Amino acid sequence: MSEKLQKVLARCGLGSRREMEAAIDAGRASINGATAKLGDRVEAEDLIRFDGNKVNTQLAADEPCRVLIYHKSDGEICSRSDPEGRPTVFARLPRLRVGRWIAVGRLDINTQGLLLFTNDGELANRLMHPRFEVEREYAVRIFGQVSDDAMQRLRTGVQLEDGLAKFTSIKRQGGEGLNQWLKVTLNEGRNREVRRMWESQEVQVSRLIRTRYGQVILPKQLPRSAWKEVDLQTVNYLRSMVQLPAEEKTLLKVGDKDRTRSARIRRSVRKHQIRLRQK
Repeated sequence: MSEKLQKVLARCGLGSRREMEAAIDAGRASINGATAKLGDRVEAEDLIRFDGNKVNTQLAADEPCRVLIYHKSDGEICSRSDPEGRPTVFARLPRLRVGRWIAVGRLDINTQGLLLFTNDGELANRLMHPRFEVEREYAVRIFGQVSDDAMQRLRTGVQLEDGLAKFTSIKRQGGEGLNQWLKVTLNEGRNREVRRMWESQEVQVSRLIRTRYGQVILPKQLPRSAWKEVDLQTVNYLRSMVQLPAEEKTLLKVGDKDRTRSARIRRSVRKHQIRLRQK
């Protein structure tokens, strides 16, 4: 069966489907020696090249879907390289045998917290797409007081330059002095959206941390600029949320001390619970 070229390239981990559509439009892909056009379809026997390099679709098909949780520090950027020499999140990630890591959305240089990465471009594309309304949660530290009226306007919706935006929830989390913490959620991820929404109410954000994406939570024990690969159950939770079929296997790299330590703790707790029941 034939498939759209951008979907095949995305599944091979070369980028999200949207990125692959732009790359095809720019003439970076070819099918059987001819420059590909947006909308072209391919079959298993077709020779596909991307940036002149052969795309091994069979090898990519054998590679399981993988997802990483990454704890981004402020000061890091979400580009693969930076002419100014600033640290990039991609430099911290493990190497892939096939394809490359794709960021599920971005965080600006001054925002820290949870980033998801996957080697499956179709999964990345769907997790970012507004139609699936994947909830994001942020911890926000603001300078000064926020009125109840301003919070209600942010729940109802405020007009930004790129359209209406609103928080699905806002909860006060306390604070000290002039610094106050709030927890907010929203169902989309436009550029600097959280900051711009507060700025529309003349409120200054002094710190912003993404703490959750869907039901995937940033682990408290994960250090900044460190990553952790998720298990098969979490991979399939993310896939089911965006209507993709479940995976039957995953690939957890040996040497992930954080994951290994967590697994040992869980085993130790289970053994302790069994001993208590036996008594």
